[in-house]
Amino acid sequence: MKIYVTHSTSFDYKKELYKPLRNSNLNAKHDIALPHEKSSELFDSKKYLDKCDLVVAEVSFPSTGQGIELGWANVKNVPIICFYKRGTKPSGSIKAVTDKIFEYTNSDNLIKKISDNL
Repeated sequence: MKIYVTHSTSFDYKKELYKPLRNSNLNAKHDIALPHEKSSELFDSKKYLDKCDLVVAEVSFPSTGQGIELGWANVKNVPIICFYKRGTKPSGSIKAVTDKIFEYTNSDNLIKKISDNL
């Protein structure tokens, strides 16, 4: 499965999101696109969404760019699953694009929740 991961840049996503994903069994089973893994330059997510099977969104921190990506995914009928860290408050607008919104407590719990909801 081709999975596009979207997130805010307002947290240490390389440590808290990318590293756990790359070190998980999910990485061996799926083609996971991490848009800022090698560069902080703009990633052409609109084009990538045409060929992906799922969007996994880390939505703990509101982000205009992420909102745009989720809107594109929704219009292209790409399924969206959202995850937010306990103690944060994701934007209520997320409910306009998915009803699959899950809370997690730490990186290990996030990987488990993603795996359980694929």
